[in-house]
Amino acid sequence: MKLASEELKAVTVLLRTSQAIQEVIRKDVASYGLNPTEFSVLELLYHKGDQPTQLIGKKVLISSSSITYVVDKLEQKNYVKRKGCPKDRRVIYAVLTSKGKALMDEIFPKHENKLKEVFETINVDDLKQMSTFLKQVGYKATSI
Repeated sequence: MKLASEELKAVTVLLRTSQAIQEVIRKDVASYGLNPTEFSVLELLYHKGDQPTQLIGKKVLISSSSITYVVDKLEQKNYVKRKGCPKDRRVIYAVLTSKGKALMDEIFPKHENKLKEVFETINVDDLKQMSTFLKQVGYKATSI
């Protein structure tokens, strides 16, 4: 009985913490005129380079049906462009434009500092341990 109680407390703490962090991220990226999904796509392209639009959803945890809409919005803002794959005409890549790269050069360090602020009360070793524990729980949850 005690274990179940501790597990439920852990889930509640995890979910509330996740919501609080998501809110910090939402506010931070909104200050740059972006929503979290747009920022996630820009961040992926910024760190990983050109990406097939079909795979972006899996990497930033949004549905594939939403990717077209998000890439369209980023294209309208001139942060991203689409480029066909020369080897396979069915594949379209999302590519960061020079304006998109300049934006990320400016805002990503500020965003990173905001996240550091969120975790400033936790030392690096504890943060690594927390990540390890969360991965263990995540792997187990996906196997059930």
